Amino acid sequence: MKKIFFLAFIFLTLFSTCKTDFEINAKWQDIMVVYGLLNQNDTLHYIKINKAFLGEGNALTMAQDPDSSSYGNNLEVWVEEWKNSSQDNVWYLDTTTIYNKESGTFYAPKQVIYKFKATLDENAEYRLYVKNKLTGKIASSTTTLVHSFTITKPTSMQTANFHATNPIDVMWNSAYNGKRYQVIIRFNYWEKNILTGDSIQKYVDWDIGSYNSESIDGGEQMSTSYYGNSFFQYLKNKIGSAPNIVRHVAVPNVDFIFSVAANEFSTYMDVNAPTTGVLQEKPEYTNIGNGIGLFSSRYTKDRPLAMHPTSLDSLINGVYTKNLNFQ
Repeated sequence: MKKIFFLAFIFLTLFSTCKTDFEINAKWQDIMVVYGLLNQNDTLHYIKINKAFLGEGNALTMAQDPDSSSYGNNLEVWVEEWKNSSQDNVWYLDTTTIYNKESGTFYAPKQVIYKFKATLDENAEYRLYVKNKLTGKIASSTTTLVHSFTITKPTSMQTANFHATNPIDVMWNSAYNGKRYQVIIRFNYWEKNILTGDSIQKYVDWDIGSYNSESIDGGEQMSTSYYGNSFFQYLKNKIGSAPNIVRHVAVPNVDFIFSVAANEFSTYMDVNAPTTGVLQEKPEYTNIGNGIGLFSSRYTKDRPLAMHPTSLDSLINGVYTKNLNFQ
């Protein structure tokens, strides 16, 4: 969708100041733009559907008009669940309105998306269909789900260690259908204003890397590591000292969060990664038949832990974080 929009914008910019006998805008086509990621951790699932647009006038102005990219009530959307070559379930999606879309090129903060409520089966296949009721055109796609997997280190019986001088290992076995793994350590804490007495719970996410498995067959041993000093330096830079503020660790103190992308989702992120070379042209990637976009899956697993007493002492009294007023 971005590519179509920006191509339109470039053409409008190049030709807005000169006369030409050429027709800039090609004949309009109905191009469905579909994005959806399924996660069996969730029971409510969302699909975003818009139409690509091209027209006379200012493309940026058109992007701010919902009618330019919205189908209104003219779509029929459904998801089928297939297992062992037979259809087990079908869900017809309703529309819902979100009010927290960030401002940008396209209209915000209100936007209509499609939703369905279901408990998903990681062993099933899911087929998405989007039908334009006015033209009869149908866009479609299929995805499997990322399966659950095992976190081997840290174990649920351990405490989170940030005081060791050697690298501290994080280990897991890859998930079936999982390709890309992002590992985040989330530090949870309370912040209290001693003047007003107001308290608020906050968190800081420390991203310790993204890693690809060799295959999507599952069971592959994967690992990374971190240094405790780097964790405290990160907290110092992200939280910062503030007058009249005292802080306490929340429960759980930290979460080790593993976010896993299916193969199609991982490919989509690779294709759309920032370009660092001289050539800025990027290949297009879509797995939407008769449309563009992405329909894939992801999975998130969390290992909540308490911090080791020595690490808590380093948080309160250590050289990097002693001015953050943790008590």
